[in-house]
Amino acid sequence: MSDENNLQFSEREALLFHSEGRPGKIEIIASKPMATQRDLALAYSPGVAVPVRAIADDPATAYDYTAKGNLVAVISNGTAILGMGNLGALASKPVMEGKAVLFKRFADVDSIDIELKTEDVDRFIDAVELMEPSFGGINLEDIKAPECFIIEQSLRERMNIPVFHDDQHGTAIIVAAGLINACRLTGRRLDEIRMVVNGAGAAAIACTELVKAMGVRSDHVIMCDKTGVIYQGRDDVNQWQSAHAAATTRRTLTEALEGADVFLGLSAGGALKPEMVKDMAKAPIIFAMANPEPEIRPELAMAARPDAIVATGRSDYPNQVNNVLCFPFIFRGALDVRATGINDAMKIAAANAIAELARERVPEEVALAYGVSHSFGPAYIIPAPFDPRLMEVVSMAVARAAMDSGVATKPILDMEAYRQSLRARLNPTTSVLTLAYEGARAHPKRVIFAEGEEEVVLRAAIAFREGGYGTPVLVGRDDVPDRLRALGVTDPESFELHNSRVSPLVPRMVDFLYARLQRRGYLRRDCERMVNQDRNIFGALLLQLGEGDAMITGITRTYAETMRQIKRVIDPVRGKAPFGIHLLVGQSHTVFIADTAINERPSAEELADFAEQTAAVARRMGHEPRVAFLSYSNFGNPKGFWVDNVRDAVGVLDGRRVSFEYDGEMAPDVALNPKQLANYPFARLSGPANVLIMPGLQSAHISAKLLRELGGDSVIGPMLIGMEKPVQVAPMTSTASELVTLAVLAAGGIAR
Repeated sequence: MSDENNLQFSEREALLFHSEGRPGKIEIIASKPMATQRDLALAYSPGVAVPVRAIADDPATAYDYTAKGNLVAVISNGTAILGMGNLGALASKPVMEGKAVLFKRFADVDSIDIELKTEDVDRFIDAVELMEPSFGGINLEDIKAPECFIIEQSLRERMNIPVFHDDQHGTAIIVAAGLINACRLTGRRLDEIRMVVNGAGAAAIACTELVKAMGVRSDHVIMCDKTGVIYQGRDDVNQWQSAHAAATTRRTLTEALEGADVFLGLSAGGALKPEMVKDMAKAPIIFAMANPEPEIRPELAMAARPDAIVATGRSDYPNQVNNVLCFPFIFRGALDVRATGINDAMKIAAANAIAELARERVPEEVALAYGVSHSFGPAYIIPAPFDPRLMEVVSMAVARAAMDSGVATKPILDMEAYRQSLRARLNPTTSVLTLAYEGARAHPKRVIFAEGEEEVVLRAAIAFREGGYGTPVLVGRDDVPDRLRALGVTDPESFELHNSRVSPLVPRMVDFLYARLQRRGYLRRDCERMVNQDRNIFGALLLQLGEGDAMITGITRTYAETMRQIKRVIDPVRGKAPFGIHLLVGQSHTVFIADTAINERPSAEELADFAEQTAAVARRMGHEPRVAFLSYSNFGNPKGFWVDNVRDAVGVLDGRRVSFEYDGEMAPDVALNPKQLANYPFARLSGPANVLIMPGLQSAHISAKLLRELGGDSVIGPMLIGMEKPVQVAPMTSTASELVTLAVLAAGGIAR
């Protein structure tokens, strides 16, 4: 089920997201060097002839010499787009691109979207079948029933690679996992439960088929459509629905639910009434998965039956049935063993693995983000969608099942090594950033946006509020509501606005500021002028007076000038120098660089402080820090006048007995390239550094800016570390999305 329910945003923001910069959400990037004529000769002619001949001699080597083994096609004809209906192949392209992004984000599976302009089943099947040489797997998406059944079955029979219709089987796997756990909690066995399925479309039929394959008795299941019970002898149903026709005299949903243990809804909002729930068996299990409005709201179900266990497709209730728990990892496991298909054994293995994961202790970061308990129970029968353990747990279960069921053509011999390879595929930072956003939604904070008259800031504030991350506190003049209205906000007066010209807080602010600055050469009227005219001063005072939990600024002033203003109001942490960290975030790595923002010529003590605090940030983001103090010199070669502070910083940390790896001075290639590091066998780092402490601001700032403009990684920052209050100074070129990220990190305590 999709996670689109409680995340609100304007149409303009959605269109900007998809159109700004490079249109769309995906691009193709070469995985080999392409800089020289020799590179091109190896990549194409004449070098490409060698793998061509190898593949012609042995087709299996295509997986060794091409991207086929990690490439999935996401294919649709747009006949059933996200519940919006048949809008055509072209209109489905944003959805298919989005699916490709999810494959990469969650399982490091490369994916290409393909939209086929046909509703002719045979032409669709022929087109997909002909693409088998290109891909390692096929993910069918948003194809209406019953055509989707015909298409998938035919392709599975004709093709020798995995074919998977996620709308059917992804939902079915998550439902099965939740059902396993709900039965466990209520003391039931699958072979004894009585189930009512409301809905007879692709997902409902797939769910029914899978739970029957797992042990639910066919004669214990009643399927209903909008007309009523699908019973034996009904002649207005298709062959896939009639396969689940029940031998029963019951004819309505109400009658079918009398004494039922399980309600499985994939139908329409409001279809399940509280009085129907009251007639169900003791401790009823309810999966109300209609989107965006479930068949019954959980609070209504619980009011009718407090002993019920309820799951929905919504992210704002416990037990969300979300396909992202499943489909990336089904393909990850299938691709890694070069499976020829995805069978029931693999789907059941995925369901059991997901169910088992929900019964394990919830990681602290997941618990904090989602506000869930630390133990398996009625409000936690399905894991959180962004649990970082899903990658290894589900992928390994699917791979094992493929091998055990005989569809794996390249069995994995060392499962522990495979586990480690899965962990290495994904960057912990991406999970932590996601969890930070979820944590903000679970524990919303008040964030002061000090430059509330700027369009990019207002767009960020709108996204922050409508994303459910907290309350934006805007600093600006009387025309801010008009600016919000121009951006599509229908209720601009509902935004909290503080105008220094009329704010009743001004006298307290002036008193506070004058008490701080009166012995630094400032008169009271100077403080009055700053409070009234400088929004950074005013915003920082709002934070000091408790009107917000965090603050973000920086769009309209240089970083240095903004910091000078903030420090008039907010002090650094006692005994520490504030500094900035840039994050370079790739698919499978993150590098932390400090200090990239403030201290021009830090001392050895300050460099050691930066290393300790940056290592702490790295750990909060899921990484075991390995710190390199950078220089142009490698351990004294060549000798230089400007490396003493770097060399001495290592000695400072020696005296502090810190709990992370560190070494220096060293050049960046030694810090990051294991082959170069091997030239120094005495070095203390066990692998490439992920925390780079720069010798001074000039090299740090230049490096961060160059990497932002020329590098291939995403760049976050600088994150301001070391102030007594959570405040972030964004680069002047920041986008609305980047401002929201800094606001969330500040409010969530990751950047502190």
